[in-house]
This record gives sequence, structure tokens and C-alpha cells, in this order.
Amino acid sequence: MVLDAVDQAVQTLVEQVAGFMPNLFAGILFLIAAYIGIKIVMKGVKTSLRARYSDTLISGLMSTIVSLILWAITALVLLNILGLGEIAASLGTTTGFIALGVAYALSSMIADSVAGYYLVRDPDFQVGDQVETDEMKGEVMEVGLRKSRLELENGDIAVLSNSEIEKKWIRKFS
Repeated sequence: MVLDAVDQAVQTLVEQVAGFMPNLFAGILFLIAAYIGIKIVMKGVKTSLRARYSDTLISGLMSTIVSLILWAITALVLLNILGLGEIAASLGTTTGFIALGVAYALSSMIADSVAGYYLVRDPDFQVGDQVETDEMKGEVMEVGLRKSRLELENGDIAVLSNSEIEKKWIRKFS
């Protein structure tokens, strides 16, 4: 009786492993193809970003984001190939909600960074210029990616977010 149960358990295990082998083989082939495809796509993405943006920080950040998205999609497809489609669907949904939450949480930082990129490239907003915003006026001391610093007329230093500066500022000509 016990030997029959052990034989049946072993036989069931062998059948399940044999049934899983084609999925495992397909998964390995998919991973090899995905690795090669992602390498080719990333080479093109990095080349085009470096040609478009002289700033290596921006091009590096954008290429990292593209790479993460491609690998996340690859992982979800691999789970589906291995027969774990329900887990892949759950992970995909969860990842989407997490990405939405992170994007919302970082929205002001992203707005500051985009505005900072444009302020850095703006020939009318340079270090040493006299500018006036809605609240204050002073001399531009530093233009960073997220924040800029103005030296006010009384000697104080004001640190302002770039998204607030870019909305409305006036350059004072002497």
C-alpha cells in the first residue's frame, strides 16, 4: 500500500516535470532572444539619446528607465510562457499601480527638473543676470536641475524651485 502511494507520487512527479519541459525550453529560448533584442534596442536608444541630449545625466536616466521597462515586460512574458499567466497578470497590475503612485509622488520633482533643463539652456536666464519673479528680485547665482538660487538685494539667498521660476520671471536690463 505504501509502495503503491510512493510509486504513484513519483510517477505523477515525472509526468509533471515532463509536461513542464517544453515550457521551460521555450522560456530559455525566449530569454536568449529577449536579451539579444534588448541589447540591440538599448544600443539604439543610447545612441539617439546621446545625439539629442548633451547632458549625460538625462540620457543615462532615460536609457535606464527604458531598460527597466523592457526587462519588466520580458519577465511578465516569461512568466506567461512558463504557464504562470495569472501571476504575470497580478504582477503587471501591481506594477502599474506602483508606477502610477511613484509618478504622482514625483510629479513636482519631474516638473522642476524639466523646467530646470529649459532654464539651463535659456540664453536669457544666466548666472549674473538680474531677474524678478512674482515674489522677489535678485541676481541669479546658480541654475540647477531642480532649484535655482537668487541673491536678493538685501544679501539674502533665495532658493526657488525651477517650475515656479519658469512660470513667470522678468530679466532686468541695466
